Amino acid sequence: MSNDDRERWNRRYREGAYLGRTHPSAWLVESLARLPAPSDGARALDLACGRGRNALYLARQGWVVRAVDISAVALEALREAAEAEDLRVTCGEWDLEASPGDAAGITPDGPAQLALVIRYANLPLIRAMKDLLCPGGVLIAEMHRVTEQDVAGPGGTRFRVEPEELLAAACDLDILHVEDGHYGDPDGKTVALARLVAQRPG
Repeated sequence: MSNDDRERWNRRYREGAYLGRTHPSAWLVESLARLPAPSDGARALDLACGRGRNALYLARQGWVVRAVDISAVALEALREAAEAEDLRVTCGEWDLEASPGDAAGITPDGPAQLALVIRYANLPLIRAMKDLLCPGGVLIAEMHRVTEQDVAGPGGTRFRVEPEELLAAACDLDILHVEDGHYGDPDGKTVALARLVAQRPG
C-alpha cells in the first residue's frame, strides 16, 4: 500500500470505522471449534487485524497473538484493549501488500501455529503461508467473494476473489475445509465470502 493508503486507513479508524464491530468472525469461531485447544504458549498471527476483534478473541482462548496491520491508529486501539484485559497480544505495523512474504518482519519470533486472514483479499499473503506457519500450523482465511448479487463489502472486484483463486493460492497447504456462498452478518447485511481452513504439511 502507498502512504496515501496508510493515511486513509488511519483517518478511517480515527473517525470510528468498525468501532461497533467487537464480535469475532463467525468463521473463526466455527473453525477453531474443529481444532484442538492451543498448547501453552502456542502462537497465532492475526494479519490485517484492524482494531483487533479477532486477535482479542484468540488471546481469550489462550493463544499468544501477534497482530499485524498497516494502521498505527487501529493497532494502538488494540494495544489498549489488550492491556485492559491483560491479554497476550503484541502488535506490529506492517504493509502486507508491499511485503507479504517477509516472515522476519511479520512474525519476528518465528513461524506460528495459527494464522488468520479475515476479509482481507491478499492472495500473495496466502501463498506465503509456508513461511509464516510452522509445520502442522493452520490457516483460517475468509475473503469477500466476487458476486453479481447486491451485498455488503468492497465495491468492484479489486478487493474480492473468486473461490478458486483462494484455493489456488493455498496450493502448498493441505485443505481441511472449504466453502463459499452468501452469509448473513450480525448487523443484518448479506456478504459473499470464500472461506477455507488449511494446514501446512508436516
